[in-house]
Amino acid sequence: EVQLVESGGGSVQAGGSLRLSCAAASYTARSYCMGWFRQAREKEREGVAAIDTDGSTTYADSVKGRFTISKDNAENIVYLRMNSLKPEDTAMYHCAAIESGGSCSYHRIGLEFDSWGQGTQVTVSP
Repeated sequence: EVQLVESGGGSVQAGGSLRLSCAAASYTARSYCMGWFRQAREKEREGVAAIDTDGSTTYADSVKGRFTISKDNAENIVYLRMNSLKPEDTAMYHCAAIESGGSCSYHRIGLEFDSWGQGTQVTVSP
């Protein structure tokens, strides 16, 4: 397991923006599939976005066009830029890593992660 620490959550109005950050252990960001999943109250966990070691990205349909995942390999930080936020985006957002190899996708990030952080809360009001 690798240590992951999220930050950047908060409360915004619909239409607003936030940028989440995930600080990872050294070499994690460039070595593993990284991504974000979210867990809303009384809802199933949902993979949101993933970024592979080569920088390729995938997104859930619910956030495509609004969220952007990126990473800084030198600083071992993974970001999630969230624009045009909606009340249904309200959830605890967790950074996750897949260390076991294989495909890298938002779907897999939500199901088969090897490490994850404690999360940062995002609340979007109407």
